[in-house]
Amino acid sequence: MQVTLERSALLKALGHVHRVVERRTTIPILSNVLVQADGQTLRLKATDLDLEVTERVPADVTQAGATTLPAHVLYDIVRKLPEGAQVSLEGGKDVAQLLLRSGRSRFTLQALPESDFPDIAAGEFTHRFAFPASDLKKLIDKTQFAISTEETRYYLNGIYIHTTEADGHVVLRAVATDGHRLARCEIPAPAGSAGMPGIIVPRKAVNEVQKLIEDADQEVTAEISPTKARFSFGEIVLTTKLIDGTFPDYTRVIPVGNDKQLVVERAPFARAVDRVSTISSERGRAVKLAMADGKLTLSVTNPEQGSAVEELEVDYDAPPLEIGFNARYLLDITEQLDSDTAMFKLADPGSPTLVLDRDGAAALYVLMPMRV
Repeated sequence: MQVTLERSALLKALGHVHRVVERRTTIPILSNVLVQADGQTLRLKATDLDLEVTERVPADVTQAGATTLPAHVLYDIVRKLPEGAQVSLEGGKDVAQLLLRSGRSRFTLQALPESDFPDIAAGEFTHRFAFPASDLKKLIDKTQFAISTEETRYYLNGIYIHTTEADGHVVLRAVATDGHRLARCEIPAPAGSAGMPGIIVPRKAVNEVQKLIEDADQEVTAEISPTKARFSFGEIVLTTKLIDGTFPDYTRVIPVGNDKQLVVERAPFARAVDRVSTISSERGRAVKLAMADGKLTLSVTNPEQGSAVEELEVDYDAPPLEIGFNARYLLDITEQLDSDTAMFKLADPGSPTLVLDRDGAAALYVLMPMRV
């Protein structure tokens, strides 16, 4: 193999694929990135057996060939080369080594045969559709924070994406929950997505997809099967195994009869929650909201630290109500809202509360109360 390419192009592609590679793995080949030179492109591929990312970059290929190289070492070498440099990869008779040359720098890297490299991308995809990357980014950004990290409830360790009917229209909906809060966001269903199987995209894949959306104006192609999903962004392709489990019926926990409405200025409310929660215990993080006659009183009491109280003028004309929430969860949700106001729909101190920008908003959030 003999190939030459721009250092910047190689670095950008390695930046995308090397993140998938676990730093500690008991399978040596999984520490490597597959490098394939053919035609006028260099193809890079990395995997952890659950997730696979490939990318093609333009290159001057003198001799086609393929090998695998230590992913993190290769990335660090290319990262430290000077800007504007040309990088040459040369494989000789010794298939266990590869020479990397750039300017006056020479690196001999240990290689493993390409035949050992696993391929998780094989298989048929039943549904294929394209939509703006901005829509995919929106679905992820609005729900990702609510993904559960509790490994025993593995079916909550990702975002549930499915199509469903809402108000007479088919929508593509993303849902995440950890049992304490739930996030739901939807967009009009792209052509070709109707009838797709409901899938649970794992947290690591969600994080990588989010990082790969560098241009919100580009188009992303999604291919879905019951066990795998593939997302293509131009020359970058991410394939992931899906969580093999059943996502719970989230519609049962979204309240529909909450008749008390509180509307607050989002930014002042978030700052007030942040201030009073300074005094809360790390374990509890509970803040009490007391509402009555256009006034909201936020309070925290911590026997070890003291207490804090702050008042805000709000839009609230229902009977007085006191309810407690985890301060961190309140802040997470208010960060996701797009408008200047936040609307809370409440029932009683022991029932779930609905939070949204406004009625009919694309995203809504459910928050379980705390005892205070």
